[in-house]
Amino acid sequence: MAEMLTRVEDIARRNEVRIATIAHAGDGNLHPLFLTPPGDEVARVAAQTAFEELIDAALDLGGTVTGEHGVGLLKRTGMCKELGPEVLETQKAIKGTLDPLGLFNPGKVIG
Repeated sequence: MAEMLTRVEDIARRNEVRIATIAHAGDGNLHPLFLTPPGDEVARVAAQTAFEELIDAALDLGGTVTGEHGVGLLKRTGMCKELGPEVLETQKAIKGTLDPLGLFNPGKVIG
């Protein structure tokens, strides 16, 4: 946990982004909150870069892109890095079986 928090601080500093680590960090489940001024595109891009670096750091330390929450569009790339092609193909096969017409989450594909 200490190493990850150190990396969060380093990522924030290098990208000039404020990152608050909130929620239930005591059980190893970090919820980083990226603080940027509304409408500031430069800050948004910096925060996105920092977010990707934070995902890589979590995976590097043996963590996961998600704990108790699902993976949304923002974490999809990190999920693909974490799970690998075999698991993603299995997930696609299951989705294809349960949703052959592609009615659930249309336009949102895995991978």
